[in-house]
Parts: sequence; C-alpha cells; structure tokens
Amino acid sequence: MRKVILGAAITLDGYLARPDGSLDYLHMTKEGSADMARFFASVDTILFGRKTLDAVVAMTGRSYESPVKAPTYVFSRTQPPGERDGVIFTNQSPVAWLRKIRARPGKHICHMGGGELARSFLEADLIDELSFSVVPILLGAGLPLFPAGFPQRDFTLVENKTYSKNQIALTYRRVRSNRKRK
Repeated sequence: MRKVILGAAITLDGYLARPDGSLDYLHMTKEGSADMARFFASVDTILFGRKTLDAVVAMTGRSYESPVKAPTYVFSRTQPPGERDGVIFTNQSPVAWLRKIRARPGKHICHMGGGELARSFLEADLIDELSFSVVPILLGAGLPLFPAGFPQRDFTLVENKTYSKNQIALTYRRVRSNRKRK
C-alpha cells in the first residue's frame, strides 16, 4: 500500500519555523541532501497546506517548484479547487482525498505539512510514517509541528542517522493495534 510519510525539519523544541514563519536556521548538509534525493525517488505525490505553500513562495521569492516530477496537492479552505501555478488545490477531507489517491497505483505520498494539516491527517489516522531532520537549536517559540487536538498515535523508531553539523534524521513507523483509542 502507498504510505503517507510526514516529513519535516524540526527544532529540538518541536517547531517547524519561527513565529513569523522564517526558516533561516535551516542548513542542509551534504548527507541530508543525498538522503532527501533518495526519499523523493520513493514518492510520486506531494501534499501540504496552503499556509505552507505561502511560506515556501515567500521564502524562495518565486512560485512553487516541486522537488520531483510529481503532482503537488495543496489543501485549502480559502482557495477554490483546481490546478494553477504548478499545484492542485483541493478542499476535500483528508480521508476522501487519500481514498482517491490510494486507489491509483504508484509510489508513496509525501506530506510536507504544515502543522494544522498534519493534525487533520493524525486525527483521521492517515499518517503511516514520520521522517524528521532534527536541527540542534531551541527557538523558544514558533510554529509547532504538532498543534494539539488529535488522539494518541503510537510510532516505533525504524531508523536514525547522524549528520555533520550535529543534525540527526529520524524515521518512525506507525504502530496500529486492533484496540481502539479515544
């Protein structure tokens, strides 16, 4: 089955970005770049929220360019559905959207955030794997990777790597049991 993999660079205190959305503290390592290339070779669909799209466009100063030749879906409550500017906007629920995507053959699905969309996918128990690059900095405030409001979800560590500049990469797989959690 096609996995939904939530990938993010996070700080030690669990933030995706500074309070203003800035990512100026991020620095890519050579090893991290090679791992990202391998990761993107395993996916053929990318998704993220509209606020994340806005942050990417603001950070790069140009329109969004996908890191791979793959459709990019943007979940939005404010933009009308449809394809424009290199992305496909959708206002479907995560469950309905994923049911449609998983019905097609293909590779894995990369969930690039943000936090609110991650929460929606976690609420519906749609995240199969977590892939984090942990940056050794404490911001003290910022945009959290996991805003509160979803039930407990259990994961198990399947891989950890240490890179130069003291960064680590962690991969966790979702552990599902037959027991229902509230």
